Amino acid sequence: MRIMMVAGCVLIALATFALGQDHPTISALPNTVFVSAEGKFESAPDTALIQFNISAQADSAKAAYDQAAKEAETTRQVLRANGIDPKAAEIGFFSLNLQYDWKNPKHKVVGYQVTSSVSLKLKDFSKIGPITQQLADANVSESQSLNYTLENIDEAKSKAVVDAHRRARASAQALATAAGRTLGELLYASVDTFENIRVVAPMQHRAMAMAGAAPAPTEEFAPQNVNVTAHVSAMFVLK
Repeated sequence: MRIMMVAGCVLIALATFALGQDHPTISALPNTVFVSAEGKFESAPDTALIQFNISAQADSAKAAYDQAAKEAETTRQVLRANGIDPKAAEIGFFSLNLQYDWKNPKHKVVGYQVTSSVSLKLKDFSKIGPITQQLADANVSESQSLNYTLENIDEAKSKAVVDAHRRARASAQALATAAGRTLGELLYASVDTFENIRVVAPMQHRAMAMAGAAPAPTEEFAPQNVNVTAHVSAMFVLK
C-alpha cells in the first residue's frame, strides 16, 4: 500500500509537468505506475545547406538590378561548373532598398541596393569546398553560411521515440518487480522530440580569397552528427 501511495504522488507531480508541456492532464489512478525516460538517436547528416546573399548597390535602381543580375549569372556559372543545375538553388527573398544621405536634412536618395538570399542543398559533400571557394573568388556574396542536417528527420525521431519507450518500460518493469507486482499494458503516453542543428559560423569571402590554393575551411573534417532526443512519459497498469 505504501508503494502505491508513493507511485500516486509521483504520478501527480509528473502529470503537472505534462500539463506544462501542453499535454492532457493525467489523474492518479490506482494500480498504475507513471514513468518518464529519454531516448536518443544519432545519425550522420545527409544534407549540407549553403546560404549566401547576392547584393548590389548603385546610383540607380536599374544599375543595381543589372549588377545583381550579373552576380546571379556568375552564381549559375559556378553551379554549372560543379555539375549542379541552377534550379537546385532556391531564392528566399528579393528586395530593393533606397539608400539615403542622413546627413542631409532632406534625406536625399543617394543610391539603391538590391539584395536576394540564395540557399543550396547538397548531397555530395565533396562539392562544398569548390563551390564556396569559387563563390568567394567571384565576390558574389559578403558572407556564406554552412550547416548540416538530416532530410529524413521523421525516421530519426521515430527511432528516438522507440528508444525512449524502451527505457520507460524498463524503469516501470523494475519498479513493478521491486514491488512484487506484474507490469501490465500501456494506458497513456506523451512524447516530445528535439533535434540539434549545428550551424557553421559564416565564412567571410575576403578571408577565403586570401587563402589562394589552400584547402577549403571544411576540407577533411567530418560534419557533426545530428542528434535527436525524445522524451516519453508513460502510464502502465500494475497487476
